[in-house]
Amino acid sequence: MRAPNRKKQRGVAIISALLVVSLTAILVSGMLWRQQVQIRRIENQRLLAQAQWISRSALDWTRLILRSEADTSPTVTYLGGVWGVPIARTKLSDFLGQIGEVRAQQGASTYLSGSIEDAQAKFNLRNLVSTPTPGVLTINVAQIQAFQRLLTMLGINGSLAKTVALQMRAGLARSATRFQTQTGNSATTASGQNNESTTLAAIAQGGGAAGGGNFTDDPGLKDADSNAPVAPLQMITVDSLLDVPGFSAEAVAKLRPFVTVLPTTTAVNMNTAPAEVIAALIPGMNLSQGQAFVARRETVFFHDIGNVQLALTGAGVKTVSIDSNEMDVTTKYFVIHGRVEHERAQLERTTLVYRDPTTHTTRIVYTRDSL
Repeated sequence: MRAPNRKKQRGVAIISALLVVSLTAILVSGMLWRQQVQIRRIENQRLLAQAQWISRSALDWTRLILRSEADTSPTVTYLGGVWGVPIARTKLSDFLGQIGEVRAQQGASTYLSGSIEDAQAKFNLRNLVSTPTPGVLTINVAQIQAFQRLLTMLGINGSLAKTVALQMRAGLARSATRFQTQTGNSATTASGQNNESTTLAAIAQGGGAAGGGNFTDDPGLKDADSNAPVAPLQMITVDSLLDVPGFSAEAVAKLRPFVTVLPTTTAVNMNTAPAEVIAALIPGMNLSQGQAFVARRETVFFHDIGNVQLALTGAGVKTVSIDSNEMDVTTKYFVIHGRVEHERAQLERTTLVYRDPTTHTTRIVYTRDSL
């Protein structure tokens, strides 16, 4: 009787030991898995931080190219410049080796690519609203007509041009930059101080930059309702057109290659603008004439507005008066597209850069990352 009992006891002990070992293995494996996940997360954060610093260095190098280009030809910006040459997917070690960096092999697993885009080659929606004096916002009829021609050319309802202008003005009316002009900040006059203090007091009564806590389906879009208590968000990108009634995602996709939104009013660079933008900007010019103008430009770039006038005449356009505020041959705003592949981390960065036409120094307006 004792032998079977002992065998049963040994069997129960073995099963208990196996259960304890199994539970211990499960707990240990869970702890190791969580530790591995944490280590992986830290490695990803490190790689992403390194990719951001690499992208920042590449951006500084690109800004140096823009400044050097302006020092060489300060009065003209054309597609044949060094800035217009895109960078294909290239190893970082190749760049470091060219400058004699002793640690060049450390960048063997890092790749760079990117390009520079002339932001003033597109139609600037900010031009739809003029600022004759600080704090005063008026609709620019000529620019609305140009934008209307561009919309019609692309198969979009041209009547939306005024709606976009009113939305732009309504958003700028509550902006803190409405007192700034394109020439920059200067000494504030007494009248300017009074105007600013009055408007700031009105904003305080209305509940801040958002215009209070009210909501409406008609956010200050009526032309006569310039002091509406509720204003739409300020337009900062082309995607902001989706907030304008009448625009669809397909319409915005059609406009994206030809339209931009910049912080200030700008002139279109006739050396880099596509035929659609040029044809829309000049009254009486059709798309075929714009394409002939672009073909003439590919032979030799325009050194000044006089060359632009001759090219327009050669393209069959009647004599037009060129406004330097609408058309120019140089650029101040550039969009820099960069991509960094650093081991597992991938970073795409879009940066808007302003280049001062006098000192040629560059300033970063904004930066947007997409991982």
